[in-house]
Amino acid sequence: MTEHLLELSADQVQGEQHLIELGRLASQFTGAVSRSQLPDAVERALTAVERADVLVVVTPVYRGSYTGLFKHFFDFIHQDALIDKPVLLAATGGSERHALMIDHQLRPLFSFFQARTLPLGVYATDKDFENGRLQDRALIQRAALAVQRALPFLESASRSASDDRSLNVPACAHAAAA
Repeated sequence: MTEHLLELSADQVQGEQHLIELGRLASQFTGAVSRSQLPDAVERALTAVERADVLVVVTPVYRGSYTGLFKHFFDFIHQDALIDKPVLLAATGGSERHALMIDHQLRPLFSFFQARTLPLGVYATDKDFENGRLQDRALIQRAALAVQRALPFLESASRSASDDRSLNVPACAHAAAA
């Protein structure tokens, strides 16, 4: 899902993209209680999120919400770092019954940061994928529509980015173990 959304946004707006996979960083930050305890790799990931022009955030659903690992990572983000930052929200889960977690869990989390959550989220289940790629036509169209509706925010961020740097679009993803 994350790669698909990044590809769609790259087709529309030129910029630098960074994929932050929380699962790979997990062992380096799960025991930390303050940012000063974090190793450089985690600090770089946090800084990439805080300095991003736009965020694409994808998480698996675990017991009706985002995972504890996802929340723990965002606990280290400075509370003012995401003000007015456009955020495209997406999630994956085992069934359609968790689809509203984007609006009931993710959106309030990013509202705390005063981020601009984009109006259309993208939710997928296991059956929407084949060989790790999105296959469901309706979902592919929804993802394209979410990125299309995000374009004014992406283009605005691109214009406000200085001439010596490209648009910075990190995707923060937490992949569930299969």
